[in-house]
Amino acid sequence: MAIQFRRSALQVGVAALVASAFAAQAADIPQVKVTVNDKQCEPMTITVNSGKTQFIIQNHSQKALEWEILKGVMVVEERENIAPGFSQKMTANLQPGEYDMTCGLLTNPKGKLIVKGNATADAAKGTALLSLGDAITAYKAYVIKETADLAAGTKAFTDAVKAGDIEKAKSLYAPTRQHYERIEPIAELFSDLDGSIDAREDDYEQKAADPKFTGFHRLEKALFGDNSTKGMEKYADQLNSDVLELQKRISELAFPPSKVVGGAAGLIEEVAASKISGEEDRYSHTDLWDFQANVDGAQKIVNLLRPQLQKENSELLAKVDVDSTCQRNTLFNYLFRCF
Repeated sequence: MAIQFRRSALQVGVAALVASAFAAQAADIPQVKVTVNDKQCEPMTITVNSGKTQFIIQNHSQKALEWEILKGVMVVEERENIAPGFSQKMTANLQPGEYDMTCGLLTNPKGKLIVKGNATADAAKGTALLSLGDAITAYKAYVIKETADLAAGTKAFTDAVKAGDIEKAKSLYAPTRQHYERIEPIAELFSDLDGSIDAREDDYEQKAADPKFTGFHRLEKALFGDNSTKGMEKYADQLNSDVLELQKRISELAFPPSKVVGGAAGLIEEVAASKISGEEDRYSHTDLWDFQANVDGAQKIVNLLRPQLQKENSELLAKVDVDSTCQRNTLFNYLFRCF
């Protein structure tokens, strides 16, 4: 039996809550096209007015694309899993200032997005999002706990790498990464740390040979691909340092309600759109551990938002629960069969 991730109910469920918070978008929202090829964005500089803009992102590169608008190291808006040859739309409500745009590979130069005009009222925040205070507080506590477990697990994992204990490091790899996978909606907000902690070799022009390729997947290749820890000490130290920095930043972060609400669907979307192929853990083949962690993280968000979802559409919430149970049971069977 093939693993099937029925994502529609979960996506629609959180969309129902978001829809109650966001006003219908006007038909006259300006549109801007940006094309990403293997080397850069076209154009590399875009100027728009403050307020809402719909970006049409065309992927003319050879790999699946994640396009982000950045303010410093923080992700403001993003659109993931744009397949080669396809385009997707993303509407962003931007305040005046200068932003960066990612342009494919992490080694590619970033583009510039200039937003002119006056600051606008954040009309996107409706009463539904503003009423999520208790849920957001509880979710932050959950993320902080997972981040602490991630830091402890990473320390043990990287200590094993530095000690040359290959088998111990292998055994710690998947369970340690689960803590990161559960909190991806928040961890991914820090583009610099997400890139150094969780990037794949395909994100770099020289792939695994690129000196900027670091993090869990760099160590994964050494352990499971090369069966060696030679020369990995610096990567182990950097990973441990990056995770501690992530822990610090998360503790100081005011969690954006829209990122929390959309995080559940985003986790399931990533599994179904790209991780299901095995592209992430290509050397260790521990993808099912990641799937389970993504489902766990999505379910946590749904549970915290349950009162709002129950109010908006109880019938749909019941379907979300049925589908979530199906996903968990399927993963349970495969995890215990394979490991």
